[in-house]
Amino acid sequence: MATVEEATTYLASFINRTLHIHIKDGRMFVGQMKCTDRDQNIILSMTHEYRAPSQAEIVKAAERHEAAGLPGNVKVDMRKRFIGLVVVPGEYITKIEAEN
Repeated sequence: MATVEEATTYLASFINRTLHIHIKDGRMFVGQMKCTDRDQNIILSMTHEYRAPSQAEIVKAAERHEAAGLPGNVKVDMRKRFIGLVVVPGEYITKIEAEN
């Protein structure tokens, strides 16, 4: 088991690195980690939020794909918006990935 000092050093290594944080409702936040707290909340700066497309958007894309006579699967991109500085509550986080 890691000591408090080792854990603190490990967390500090993520400061200013780009993280991909997935939350329970399916959204993903991509931004630079600024800090965390004992409740596992994470503050990100320069953050973009990604959301899955709605069912209506998927149906519309499938209809356009079919009308164009294109073969293969339909691709629908996630919706993206810039939100800047954000606090991601630790209780909603399901996965965290760090960019290299």
